Amino acid sequence: MPSKPQIPAEVEDYRDARWCREATRSVDSVADAERFIEQVGFAACLTDSRRPGPSLYVAVCGRRDAVLPRHVQKDPETSLTWTLKDQLVRRGKLYYGKLARGKAMFIAPRMVPYFYAIWGVRRSEEREKLSANARAVLKVLRKEWEMASSDLRKESGITDRATFTRAIDELQAAMIVVPSEAVYLPKFTYLWTLGIGRFPDALLKRGNRDTALREIARCFLSGAGMTIPGELARVTGLSRPEAGRGNRALVTEGYATSSATGFYQLAAPSSP
Repeated sequence: MPSKPQIPAEVEDYRDARWCREATRSVDSVADAERFIEQVGFAACLTDSRRPGPSLYVAVCGRRDAVLPRHVQKDPETSLTWTLKDQLVRRGKLYYGKLARGKAMFIAPRMVPYFYAIWGVRRSEEREKLSANARAVLKVLRKEWEMASSDLRKESGITDRATFTRAIDELQAAMIVVPSEAVYLPKFTYLWTLGIGRFPDALLKRGNRDTALREIARCFLSGAGMTIPGELARVTGLSRPEAGRGNRALVTEGYATSSATGFYQLAAPSSP
């Protein structure tokens, strides 16, 4: 088996600064979390050092080697990350949802149009691209605008919890529905709403796919310093050919250089 490409030490140091993987840059408040995601453009919520890319959990830990513990319920860093996630969702300044491959991700407003250009499903495409269950949930939500999971499941006629969850995940992946709040009493549930209500300008129109691939690649590379084969695809959920198209577009315009197939570096790294 070929060995996994190694990230140079200086690039890891660059990522430490950009992705808040240092104790002096750790995230411990909702304002810090918003600034962090605005800076990196998009970030996973609860991934650790075993997954590439910026992560809110790793930024809360403030260390490069952060790993989620086996018993997360008793871990203060996991608890803080979860609390910040709920606060960020409630404030609604950042896009949050399960996107490609079920990845729970925060997206800065400036990047929402590019993600929507890749994964968004237009209203005219819903009958073709969405399942009957997803359309049933969406029909209710468009009438009521915001509903808790249990009420939405009842009104849509989807009695099976797993089937309902798949429908909600499908609508999140299509960038149509987002959670608007997490409620814990009398029991835990999410409130769901339409993404267009929070980000109307970004979700009313869809841009060019090639432009979106380039800008998503640019956003990741600006924080990563360099990217190795398969890394951008793994972080974002893009296919590897499309991730390559985005990176090669950056080389064409001079923003990046490529030393070998699949390896891309910033042409002129900026200071964090």
